This record gives sequence, C-alpha cells and structure tokens, in this order.
Amino acid sequence: METRRKFLAKSLLTLGAATIGTTTLFGAENNVAKGNKLRIQQDDVILFQGDSITDAGRKRDNLNPNDTSAFGHGYAMMAGATLLNTYADKNIQVYNRGISGNRVPDLIGRWDTDTLQLRPTVLSILIGVNDFWRTIDRGAQNTPQQYKQQYQQLLDTTLKHLPQVKLIIGEPFGVKDVKHVTDAWYPDFLGYQQAAKEIAKEYNATFLPYQSVFDKAASHGAGDYWTTDGVHTSLAGANLMAEAWLSLIKS
Repeated sequence: METRRKFLAKSLLTLGAATIGTTTLFGAENNVAKGNKLRIQQDDVILFQGDSITDAGRKRDNLNPNDTSAFGHGYAMMAGATLLNTYADKNIQVYNRGISGNRVPDLIGRWDTDTLQLRPTVLSILIGVNDFWRTIDRGAQNTPQQYKQQYQQLLDTTLKHLPQVKLIIGEPFGVKDVKHVTDAWYPDFLGYQQAAKEIAKEYNATFLPYQSVFDKAASHGAGDYWTTDGVHTSLAGANLMAEAWLSLIKS
C-alpha cells in the first residue's frame, strides 16, 4: 500500500510539472495563442484578477500568497498549485484577488489595494462576462465600446505604476445552451470578446482565448460537463482553464 501511495504521488507531481510548456491531455496547447509566452523568473509575483470565475469561493480575508484557502476551488488554484510545484526553487508568490460579480469599474475601484500594492510581475486578468451579463439580467447600461475604454483606463493605470509587468488577458467566455447562456447573448456578447482581444493586442499582452478552449472541449464533453451554468466552471472546466493558462508558460 505504501508503495502504491508513493507511485500515485509521484505520478500526480509529474503530471503537474508536465502541464507547463507541453501539449496537455486534451490539447490545451493548441487552443491558445502561440506568441508572447512567458517565462517564470526568480522572485516573480503572479496575480490572478477577475470576477467569480477567478474568485471561485476563495476565503477573502486570507490575503496571503501561496495559501490554499486564499485561492478557492477554481482555475487559479489549480494553475497556482502547479506553478508552485514546478518552480519551487524560484521563490515565487502567487495571489488570487478575484471577486464575484465584478466588472471592470469594480476592478478600477479596488485596483490600488488589490493589485498595485502587491506589485505583480505577472498579472492575469479575466473580466468581462458580468459587464455584458448585467445588461440583460439587471438592465445595466454598457456597451463593448465602454467596456474597452474602461479596460484601457485600468491598464493605463497599471502600466504607469508597473511598467515592466507581464500581462495575460483572458477572453470572457460563455458556453451556449447551458442554463444562463442562451441565444439572447448573441451577437452582443461577441463585441465584448472582440474588445478583450483588441485590448490584448494594443497592450502587447498575452491573449488567452478561453472561448476557443471551451468550444474545442465540446468535442469530448457536453457544455454542462465543463460549466454549471454556461459561465461558472465545473471541476473539469476549472482544470481545462488551468491547463490553458499553464500552456502560456515557457518550460
């Protein structure tokens, strides 16, 4: 039994390390942009920012890096755990500051405390689904153009204070025909996705096309296998996102 435990532990560690810079089990490497890959450096500070998809039930009063309860149960926890395992010799710090329900203006309002003061060297942002969603379920007034302008404001402030930060822009995504994500989302939601893509190009950020990741995953699992409501991920969907994120890292 002890030998089997050692074998399983070694296998899991090997799988986590192998995820970075390789083609993962379901081809996450092929789902993401090939350019602008990042290399983890000594003493890097890596920050995940966003809404509930990033938050994933984290304990928000735990502000420590590299702490399980501070990460929730989503892609940020899975990606962060693999980074810490793989780069144990680099003294990295990994934070999660996603907050459920956030839109870009919410990020702007808390950016100093939750981002600038942490001085990240790698900043991963996934925001936009609520900027659109609130327009159809709560009557919020917003457009892709306003979303883009607000995002530009956020990144201009970021680069003013952190000119050397490496940016990862995650594409807001929806898995169609799963609960909340209906025909009513289209074509308007596509404008927010296009804006995120344009933002990434404008700011020379690494773009992570999550919509393509989930679209391709449909070939081996239904939409409600990957998400619980079209937006929030299942356990499998969180792992899918983490693998895609990690494929952006140079081995």
